[in-house]
Amino acid sequence: MDVRVPWPVIGLIFGLALGFAGAFGGVGPFFLVLFLGALGYVVGRVIEGSVDLGQIFSTDRTRRRPR
Repeated sequence: MDVRVPWPVIGLIFGLALGFAGAFGGVGPFFLVLFLGALGYVVGRVIEGSVDLGQIFSTDRTRRRPR
C-alpha cells in the first residue's frame, strides 16, 4: 500500500502551530513546539524504517562511518 504523504501540507500545519505558539505563548512554547515537532519527525522516520537507531547508538566504535 503506497500512501503519498502531502509534505507541503504537513509543513504548513507545523508552521502554523509554531506561529500560534510564538504569537500567543512567547519564546518558551515556540521552542517546545519546535522540539516536539523535530522529535515527532525522527520517530516517524524510525517507524518508516529509513533511520536505524541501532547504527546511531551502537557501542561498536571500530567500524568506519560512511561519508
